[in-house]
Amino acid sequence: MSGRPDSDLTPDTQTSPDTAERAPETTEDAPERAPEDAPEDLSEADDQHDDEHDDEHDGDLLEEQARRARWAAVGTGIVLALAGTAAALLRVSGTAPALVPVAYACGAAVCALAAVLGARGRTRRALWAAVAGVMIMALGDQFD
Repeated sequence: MSGRPDSDLTPDTQTSPDTAERAPETTEDAPERAPEDAPEDLSEADDQHDDEHDDEHDGDLLEEQARRARWAAVGTGIVLALAGTAAALLRVSGTAPALVPVAYACGAAVCALAAVLGARGRTRRALWAAVAGVMIMALGDQFD
């Protein structure tokens, strides 16, 4: 990444006919070209078809991103819930104050809720629940 605002975008690989350099064509290999005064209706129909295709592609892309966000929310919630549960079990058996394992267990429960919310497609709420769960577990760490 070079630091330019557009550096993480894919380069445009298509060239316009005006800027593209063309190799000399022989008359045998040359494709037939439409006359310059071709009706505009054909190009408008092609543009509408391209727009419909782009809308379908954008919809598929958004669905894929939403699916990835749901799986990320579920996975994160599960991992954090397991970590909080393990920390609570370890602190219960030690000499830590009673508030410490309770905080870890409550944080783990909130993170498990985040996993459930993520599985239902509520990714924004799942994110905030995971943050809240980690903050609760951090309180347990402070009390330790």
